[in-house]
Amino acid sequence: MEIVKESKGFSTNQKRTLASTSTGFALENMDSMFLSFALSSMILTLHISPAAAGLTSSITNIGKFVGALLFGILADKFGRVKVFSYTIFLFAIATGLLFFVHNIYEIYALRFIAGIGAGGEFGAGVALIAENFRGHKIGKLVSWAATGGQLGAIVAAVIAAIILPLYGWNTLFLFGLIPVILAFFIRRHLKESPAFEEEKAKHDNQAPKVSVLELFKTPAIAWQTFGLMVMIVVEKAGYYGIMSWLPTIMQKQLHTSISKSSLWMVVTIIGICVGMATFGYILDWLGPRLAFGLYMIVAAVSIYGIAIAHSPITLLLSSAFAGFFASGFYGGFGAVISRLYPTRIRSTANNTIMACGQLIGGLSPFVMGFLMVKYSLFEIMMMLSSMYIVAVLVMLSIRNIGKFNKEYAK
Repeated sequence: MEIVKESKGFSTNQKRTLASTSTGFALENMDSMFLSFALSSMILTLHISPAAAGLTSSITNIGKFVGALLFGILADKFGRVKVFSYTIFLFAIATGLLFFVHNIYEIYALRFIAGIGAGGEFGAGVALIAENFRGHKIGKLVSWAATGGQLGAIVAAVIAAIILPLYGWNTLFLFGLIPVILAFFIRRHLKESPAFEEEKAKHDNQAPKVSVLELFKTPAIAWQTFGLMVMIVVEKAGYYGIMSWLPTIMQKQLHTSISKSSLWMVVTIIGICVGMATFGYILDWLGPRLAFGLYMIVAAVSIYGIAIAHSPITLLLSSAFAGFFASGFYGGFGAVISRLYPTRIRSTANNTIMACGQLIGGLSPFVMGFLMVKYSLFEIMMMLSSMYIVAVLVMLSIRNIGKFNKEYAK
């Protein structure tokens, strides 16, 4: 197998791999943030409850779960690039069609379809990075792609600040179609990784048998899979819960306008970007145990700042700081999973573990919408904080996570 050493420059296909994964993640993040910014407007125009509005995000994650299981297996059987090249069109078109809807049930249906398409992005993308950069420390590389993905959230915040006050939430979703053109031109020349081609050759160029059950074939692997799912549940609960409701919290708690809350969200997203970029280097330097532990413990403390902030500046700083740690370790999951599971099930492992975590963690917007009626924001943040501590304990119990840099899964 051809291994590109760390000291050498990136090949053309490696550059295309990073560009295409970043573009796909950017479109997915932009799609999610459009929904976050549109929630308060949906509640007013459709006359629905906060819980019903929050359910749109949860339904999206149910679709992601279905799409992840389906496209993860297809990517391991037929190729990462083939799956990666088409899933983006499915969820982008479903997002654009939201322009024409007029009731919550149509929104639920299209968000489910969009989720199916989005569910295939993560596993194929990080598998491509892991396999095209053998010989590199991939923590920083996957984090780069994840950080690039957050640029989509920044673009969404800027577009929302302009479009929502002038044209309403329906028009906002039309902009979900724009990156499809860019993604098409980047991905049409992308090649499958040497590792995937070697695995395919072992089966005489026939599609290999792929089963989700391989993620649970021994007690140790089953606990490893479960533990990673728990960690993702916590990260996604914090990310979706805070990011979905932060604009609404700002509008109600500080009486800000939609435009100002959207623009201030950019600072929070920048905090997440810096956290993700930094985490990749820390992961490669210190290893998963110390890197994940550091970020999750600080996250458990820092999210209280959102609840106690009583001015625009304090909320701005506290949300950016919380975003740095609460979601900064997201990029590390793809790197760790890709090292802990072999090539033949790498995409399936990434998609299945991430999708299960997103499915459960993605319920947080609905749960927070329900809890906000009965509990204070401080009490809700206390619940989130305790989840991060649980995630740290689970992470420490995963035996093989310390072997991340040894790449023992061939």
